[in-house]
Amino acid sequence: MSEVITEYRNENTKDIDLLSTIDMVRKMNEEDQIVAKVVGDVAPDIAIAIDMIAKAFLKGGRLFYFGAGTSGRLGILDASECPPTFSVDPSMVQGRIAGGQEAFLRAVEGAEDNFEQGQKDAEILTDKDVCVAISASGNPKYLLGVLDKADEIGCATIGITCNSKGRIAQEAGHVICTEVGPEVIAGSSRLKAGTAQKMVLNMLSTGSMIKIGKTYENFMIDLKAVNEKLKDRAIRIVSQISEVSNSDALAALLKCNWEIKTAIIMLKMNTDADSARLELKKYGGVLRRLINSESAV
Repeated sequence: MSEVITEYRNENTKDIDLLSTIDMVRKMNEEDQIVAKVVGDVAPDIAIAIDMIAKAFLKGGRLFYFGAGTSGRLGILDASECPPTFSVDPSMVQGRIAGGQEAFLRAVEGAEDNFEQGQKDAEILTDKDVCVAISASGNPKYLLGVLDKADEIGCATIGITCNSKGRIAQEAGHVICTEVGPEVIAGSSRLKAGTAQKMVLNMLSTGSMIKIGKTYENFMIDLKAVNEKLKDRAIRIVSQISEVSNSDALAALLKCNWEIKTAIIMLKMNTDADSARLELKKYGGVLRRLINSESAV
């Protein structure tokens, strides 16, 4: 059995049960400040992973997150936020957790120890996809089963872990290791380890979507305007990029079923929705490329 760093005791918090509430909060916050630096230290590894994922997307591949417990829940959370944020099909980014759907809300005992179930769950992968195994300890047999099947299929693999000595760090094709040190409460990897994983996942999904043209500058141009807040955001985005009033932006959005990129092209090129969609299609739906081409004319 490899060394389990996530189970070490934190020397800085041995007296945490004796502290006042405010001192306890400050102690936890001190530990949390370690996380951002550690994630920053592995920025080159995160960048490589983003490029791997973006390349897969452009070839019709998908991104799969696999994890157990907290790690699995974080993967599902990140995947679930991609469709409304970037207007991608739910199948493009998916999350799987050891123990199945039930385990998202309630712990399923022994699920992370099931190598065979990991192999079975990974059967959904193809050689076009990217498989991300997420684990603080880096040792769940379930994830080793996932990686084993992914290798058999020829699927690219990425490991996100907080333990460089864990099995995932050895078995994954590419590794992002954020060693945040012992937790405030020994073994409670939903704390610093979970925060590190969430930060990395934010970068993987957001970065890969940026790389395939799902943003313009730092605007969320592919969001689905499904409620009042998002409709207001869509109006502001169209208004600012197209340099028109909010009322003109709204009028364009109403003519194209709230498609932000379509509305922007309608306004910039003084054309109708169908023509704007055709123009976008010529440039693979990447607004930046189309606008740049127009500017160069």
